[in-house]
Amino acid sequence: MPFEKIEKTAKEVVLTLQEYSLFAYRGATNIFRPPIYWTDFLSQADIIGVGSTSIVLLSGFFTGGVLALQSASTLSQFGAAAITGRFVSMSMIRELGPVLTGIMVSGRNASSMASELGSMVVTEQIDAMRALGVDPIRKLVTPRIFACVTMLFFLTIVANFFGILGGAAVTVFMNHQNGTQYFSMAYEYLHFPDILQGLIKPLFSGFIIASIGCFYGLRTTGGTQGVGRSTIQAVVTSSVLIIFVDFLVTQVMLAIFG
Repeated sequence: MPFEKIEKTAKEVVLTLQEYSLFAYRGATNIFRPPIYWTDFLSQADIIGVGSTSIVLLSGFFTGGVLALQSASTLSQFGAAAITGRFVSMSMIRELGPVLTGIMVSGRNASSMASELGSMVVTEQIDAMRALGVDPIRKLVTPRIFACVTMLFFLTIVANFFGILGGAAVTVFMNHQNGTQYFSMAYEYLHFPDILQGLIKPLFSGFIIASIGCFYGLRTTGGTQGVGRSTIQAVVTSSVLIIFVDFLVTQVMLAIFG
């Protein structure tokens, strides 16, 4: 009996992975075939990008501040408090900026995508679209995927900038260190591989957020309770995948650049 449950669970996992792979492939490749719904793309870019700016800005700023506070406390024991700027900039740009931005946007937008599309499934709007000859994946999923990928790239830059700024505020006003030295250290030790690593990760994160949110939304069953389940699954799955893919990308980048 226990083996039957394990076998059933394994089959469900494999089937879900297969369905998601085909779904994500269709959603991504539709951008290369007309019709392309540019109006929907711009609308989603506004919702995802502009709507998430405030939470990304605040989370980035305070994360940078905490990094400066903690690192200065530790580094001062070794007489190396002067390299706080280097520590904050490297941590924000290479890891914390992309990952935190992805998780914050996931909590806000993966949930909204899943609930919105799930509600459309429950109220049979998706069936009505198919009856009118409109492909739901092309109309609803593709614009969200590319809007999320595009806007998460710029949101990560915003988070990195305000993270370094938050570290500077703590360094100058709370740790009473030299601001010029902070920014000099933050800039001097940054190299192209560090920046490249930090800007590649949001491309993967954006794709994960939109594709997972839409995938669970369109698989909604069971009425309004099903919408709630789809929303939870979308947020949890996308957040875990963001961290997992971040690990893989970091491994690849370190293998390439050292």
